[in-house]
Amino acid sequence: MMIRDVIIFSLILLFFNLNISFSATSPKEQIKKTIDSVLQIVKDPKFKGKENTQKRRAALRHEISKVFDFEEMSKRSLGIYWRERTPQEKKEFTELYRDLLERSYVGKIESYTDEKIIYYDEKIENKYAEVKTKIVTSDKKEIPIDYKFYFDGKDWKVYDVVIEGVSLVSNYRSQFNKIIRNQSYQELIKRMKAKQQEELLREK
Repeated sequence: MMIRDVIIFSLILLFFNLNISFSATSPKEQIKKTIDSVLQIVKDPKFKGKENTQKRRAALRHEISKVFDFEEMSKRSLGIYWRERTPQEKKEFTELYRDLLERSYVGKIESYTDEKIIYYDEKIENKYAEVKTKIVTSDKKEIPIDYKFYFDGKDWKVYDVVIEGVSLVSNYRSQFNKIIRNQSYQELIKRMKAKQQEELLREK
């Protein structure tokens, strides 16, 4: 590679890194803002009680959707089987998976109301980042929740959440792949729809 090419390539990398540094809120600031909003909703008296479950969860999902990239999470969770899906199947799967993830994450967050959340580490490598947090309960138990991000050219977006050492994406990918291998993709969708209906009935 000629010296001129090296210089041009270096300038492109520099511009890309500057673009990430100055055009977006940091990953830590991004997730802290979202979690603060989520906890405000959980603590708000107008959202408390079983009679307000649907309204509370709708508000929580609205906040979460600002930083979570559910299509990217869907792609990673379906793994090799994502490429085989039609555009319509990808859309259907993403909607079902989004509902599943939101319920899983929201259910976890809803149980933390008076606990302390500590944001103690942030690592950024090019277009990827990880923010480590931990929830300290009233009895001093520490629950680690780590968020993995990628930069979409404008904002930092979450593509995985690791709760107590367990990756949501990896955990679901293992379950999904097993069902598809042993039965079929259609069976997976059938089970996801049944789970969705079960949860909807539970909320009523």
